[in-house]
Amino acid sequence: MKKILFISLGNICRSPLAEGILNNKIEKSNKKAIIESAGFESFNINEPPQKRAIKFAKKKGINISEMRCRLFTAEDFDIFDEIYVMDSGSFRECQYFSRNEKDMKKVKYLMDVASKPNKTVPNPNYLSEGGLEKTYQMLDEACEIISNSI
Repeated sequence: MKKILFISLGNICRSPLAEGILNNKIEKSNKKAIIESAGFESFNINEPPQKRAIKFAKKKGINISEMRCRLFTAEDFDIFDEIYVMDSGSFRECQYFSRNEKDMKKVKYLMDVASKPNKTVPNPNYLSEGGLEKTYQMLDEACEIISNSI
């Protein structure tokens, strides 16, 4: 069974959305996979994702309200087959935690799967009102490709 981890800085918006989107696609297609998300900031450990993200996901038919933010650990390299980061900051953090080249071979920018190498998934906290929709569309595009590959 494939095991996939999504990573964003705080694990409060982008990575939980990606986790929810991919889980939703996997369930609808009757496939099996383990999908999780994590981050690098400790501010929100064990808290749910951002209320705005939960509300937005619900409008899209995705429930992320039960998720809890957690920190990325070096052991995640042992657990997950694929680790997708949202931005260069998260990529650098993964490099910091990596123990060897094998660990880093698992880490990719999420948008690489959509033939958009090293493209950042924008943090909607820093965008105008339509930013969450733009972020969602990017996550959905990449998650569709990942789902089809499982």
